[in-house]
Amino acid sequence: MSEEKITMPVSGDEQAVASEARRSFLRKSVAVAGGALAAGAVAGRAVASDVVKDPLPIPPTNKMLGRGVVSVPYGMPSKFEAHVVRRNVEWLTPDTIASISFTPLQDLEGIITPAGLHFERYHAGAVDIDPSTHRLVIHGMVEKPMIFTIEDLKRLPQKSGVWFMECPANGGMEWRGVQMDSLQFTHGMISCSEWVGVSLLDLMKLVGVKKEATWFYGEGADGSALQRSIPLPGAKDQFGKPIPDADKIYKDIIVAYAQNGEALRPENGYPIRLVVPGCEANLSIKHLRRIKFSNKPLVTYQETRHYTDGMPDGRFRQFTLVNEANSVVTFPCPDKKLPGKGAYEVRGLAWSGRGKVKAVDVSVDGGKTWKEAKLVEPVFSKCLTRFTMPWEWDGKETLIMSRVTDETGYTQPTLRQLRKERGTNSIYHKNSIQTWKIEANGEVKNVQIENL
Repeated sequence: MSEEKITMPVSGDEQAVASEARRSFLRKSVAVAGGALAAGAVAGRAVASDVVKDPLPIPPTNKMLGRGVVSVPYGMPSKFEAHVVRRNVEWLTPDTIASISFTPLQDLEGIITPAGLHFERYHAGAVDIDPSTHRLVIHGMVEKPMIFTIEDLKRLPQKSGVWFMECPANGGMEWRGVQMDSLQFTHGMISCSEWVGVSLLDLMKLVGVKKEATWFYGEGADGSALQRSIPLPGAKDQFGKPIPDADKIYKDIIVAYAQNGEALRPENGYPIRLVVPGCEANLSIKHLRRIKFSNKPLVTYQETRHYTDGMPDGRFRQFTLVNEANSVVTFPCPDKKLPGKGAYEVRGLAWSGRGKVKAVDVSVDGGKTWKEAKLVEPVFSKCLTRFTMPWEWDGKETLIMSRVTDETGYTQPTLRQLRKERGTNSIYHKNSIQTWKIEANGEVKNVQIENL
């Protein structure tokens, strides 16, 4: 089998795990973990805690005083976690000013991404704006144009939500073939946070948006002055074609000033940004300075030169704003090899820009059969959702993958299905099923199954 392209047949169910089977799985998991750490242990062999005869040695940290309070006024990760950082791909962009960094999904637990690990996308570099002088103007097709200070916004009723934010180019390097042997680089243009701010609906009431307004656009205060058009109910593009989901997108939008319990960081849009849940992250304008209501899209440089989808016939799709349902196995993955055969828990993340994740299936035989995974609570709309499945690896070469179905009934496509519909000329909205190849030595490779 090739490490990059695999051809094989396809097919698909799981039984409930009885309590005794669950206890057996947990015992085996502990045994495998112990075996991996014990000196001289054979990979995968049971080394249960009940066979340990000698007490643990007293560690040096039992004999010393630690740091005092506020010796590190803003808490930092342990030095032993120094490898858990955002990374960029040096050859992807000419410089790091207009570029992107990737979230280390393989090293994260839960659904919340720490602000310091949230992926970055700059069009002209990160800026640090003085909130005391920053202003947001809301104008255009409104009854009462208004200017808000940051303090004005903070006096208004709060709205918050836990939502993912995903660049439409997530996975885009792999449209034509395997490029990266790392989960961080295949799927790391996504993060998930709790966002706090002011509802767009409340701001619309304050300024009195006219009923003729079917679009608004946001503009940033950074060097790129990034502008994106965002639809309201009744929105049509410049050719008169209705915009899908235009009646839904605007309802959850907020002007955010906080993320994960603290003020936005400069790389995440300080002091305020739009948050447009479920949609391409570029709509969530950072360093927001202007909202203008209109009856047509602005059709900016970013909406023509970028963020359009090349199709097989040479045409381009435009205003494909919602991120489709997607999923990926986060363990095992290329960044996390298996130490040996035995009992494991397959873990992964799923998400959909159209609402809640309804179900996730996992295959460990290259898509011939599927078993339903367990969704780990909480399951929120337009939010990362964890899934798990107990699994016994026999130490043989394995092809592992996941597929998600969201609450609208949409199911994540295979690579073959997506290419048939979209070709290979795009870099955006690649949400096909991801396959990892586990080799007999436990190493994990990124592969593509051509005919699945």
